[in-house]
Amino acid sequence: MRKTKEFTFRKIFPLPHKASPTRPRPFKAYSFVPFSPLAMLDPTILTLGSIVLGIAIIERILERWGVIDLVDQFAKVMRFILPVTFYGALFYFFAIFMF
Repeated sequence: MRKTKEFTFRKIFPLPHKASPTRPRPFKAYSFVPFSPLAMLDPTILTLGSIVLGIAIIERILERWGVIDLVDQFAKVMRFILPVTFYGALFYFFAIFMF
């Protein structure tokens, strides 16, 4: 005849320990959202912005020099370029830096 072993309930399922009186150690928490104001320093967006700003400065300089015909040509081109550049940069920003 085989011997049978007897297990008590406490040996199989130990009682949960009481909470220790020490406080848990702090841990570093990182954000999973990649948005930062420094994200606007993307080289592509800075390049587009500096080109548009340079054209606007050239337009103002030509206006001071009195070359009104050339300023009108710049104004006609800028009416198209500014919105296209703005919306293109906005689309690029949200396509690259997903939230």
